[in-house]
Amino acid sequence: MVRHNVYFWLDESLTAEDKSAFEGGLSALADIDVVQSASHGTPAGTPERPVTQNTFDYALCLEFASVADHDAYQVHPGHSEFVENFSKWFQEVRVYDTDFS
Repeated sequence: MVRHNVYFWLDESLTAEDKSAFEGGLSALADIDVVQSASHGTPAGTPERPVTQNTFDYALCLEFASVADHDAYQVHPGHSEFVENFSKWFQEVRVYDTDFS
């Protein structure tokens, strides 16, 4: 299994409506056929520690059966549409892919 974790730092000028649209875009990624499971959220209210990084605005976690499925997701029209619609709002994006085979 491959877990695809994506952290987004968004433009500070986004409105509540913009953020709602972004959340809808994140939710739509779960409908891509090669995605086995999906979730997204915002930083937890856990206590700050030296090892904690919680300055991001949203996190997305997708799971795939294989690297091949991950690769298919990367070129899927639904993923391309998400990037096209929302990348203008990205200040920074970090991706952490992990193989749990």
